[in-house]
Amino acid sequence: MSKILDIEGSGMTHEQKRAWIRLVVSVVAYAAYVVVVAARTDGRPLSGAPYVAALLWSVGAAIAASIVVEIAIGVTNPRASRVVDERDREIGRLGEHVAQSFVVIGAVAAMLMAMAEWDTFWIANVIYLCFVLSAILGGVTRVVLYGGGVPRW
Repeated sequence: MSKILDIEGSGMTHEQKRAWIRLVVSVVAYAAYVVVVAARTDGRPLSGAPYVAALLWSVGAAIAASIVVEIAIGVTNPRASRVVDERDREIGRLGEHVAQSFVVIGAVAAMLMAMAEWDTFWIANVIYLCFVLSAILGGVTRVVLYGGGVPRW
């Protein structure tokens, strides 16, 4: 397990490091969002909690954190190869295909919720949750494929 998480000294490709970074950042940012929104209920139902600013800050912070961590890793090992080979492209493609399922699920769920005239809190949160699940599923797929190889059909 420690070999999988050894980002600095390992033989990980740049794309493999990016997969780990994005996976961890997605989980942490969403967890922070949930904690902040839950703390803002003040005895009201969850749908009454102010969520818009927290959601926007969570998404923005996740993007910024991913960029900063990727830059920091690049600075600590400036001679590392940034070359993307065929294996990296194939893993990236498979990761994207797998992750897209949650984007579709989120879109369909939000559409149905809007047609049923659900509160915007629930619609926005199901979309955000599905984006996060998409990032997690795509990240896990990439990490597993980097560890075990790309399947040949």
